[in-house]
Amino acid sequence: MTARERWNAIFKFEKFDRVFNCEFGWWKDTLKRWHSEGLPEEIDTNEKGDKYFNFDPVEGIPVNLGLIPNFEEEIIEETDRYVIKRDTTGVISKVFKDGTSTIPHYIKFPISNKKDWEEFRERLKPDISKRYPENWEDLKKEWEERDYPVGIYVGSLFGWIRDWMGFENCLIAFYDQPELIAEMMDYIVYFVLETVEKALEEVKGIDFALFWEDMAFKTQPMISPQLFKKFMVPRYKKITERLKKAGIDTVIVDCDGNINELVPLWLEAGVNVMFPLEINSGSDPVILRKKYGRKVLLKGGVDKIALIHGKEAIDRELERIKETVEGGGYIPHVDHRVPPDVSFENYLYYLKKKKEMFKIDDWEIPE
Repeated sequence: MTARERWNAIFKFEKFDRVFNCEFGWWKDTLKRWHSEGLPEEIDTNEKGDKYFNFDPVEGIPVNLGLIPNFEEEIIEETDRYVIKRDTTGVISKVFKDGTSTIPHYIKFPISNKKDWEEFRERLKPDISKRYPENWEDLKKEWEERDYPVGIYVGSLFGWIRDWMGFENCLIAFYDQPELIAEMMDYIVYFVLETVEKALEEVKGIDFALFWEDMAFKTQPMISPQLFKKFMVPRYKKITERLKKAGIDTVIVDCDGNINELVPLWLEAGVNVMFPLEINSGSDPVILRKKYGRKVLLKGGVDKIALIHGKEAIDRELERIKETVEGGGYIPHVDHRVPPDVSFENYLYYLKKKKEMFKIDDWEIPE
């Protein structure tokens, strides 16, 4: 089977020759550590790593859903200790120079009220001439002959707004400014659908769509299921219904943390692939399969902590998910980017064990 045939067969619960072989990537510090443990120095990005480890290829359609234009970067204040600056997303933050805090201290976000939003959304116009690549026609021809899955990004309802308003401000706005949250989400739906329409019409057989949300902590989601159902489910449906008309039945949501309370609502909304299934947060592919059967599709779910602990833990983790993987509807990989606590030796062992357990006989793993 080709990579594309394999991907689609798995997510349709059809017969497949072997598991689709992909991973979610690595933190930069992980690759830096591995350079001293045997990984070639030139392998310093996720893209290079995917090719180096010979994973099955997956591509995204390069439609730009970002701000056009970006905010201009600006240094507002600088001392010997810190820099206060505005970044390309319009966020003003304080960054300490001594490295004592890797997370900036956020001072101001670009949106706090309706007036801010009306100015901000001028950067989110569905101007096709600015949002599609110059080599669009060449890409379409290439995709006609592809043997790998191609997907399209369809944005974010909660995650974008949280980044634009700030975490606390966003959550408070669901209660203090619900009309503003609703207006922003409605505009996002309009913007996304208008922008991706050209791709949906011109690219035949798009294999999947991808939302990004990251709206859950370790124990629960960032908003209640009640708010999710009220604000997000009907708006998701407007997007997923258009995707289905284009023949796209595999709709992935990228959300870290504990998603258990949100899974039935995503399914109701037409979003059916849960990813990356962080085990340490209680999002377990084995449990989700037992609870939702073939309604839910799965991607990820290999506990990164097992790779830290070593060979026996890796063996147990892969054995734990083996039956679920073999039943279809599930592409296994590490449940987020691999952290720098994982040795290169342990990672290579994980890959070899994955090859052996899931019978990926045609996979050449670099030594």
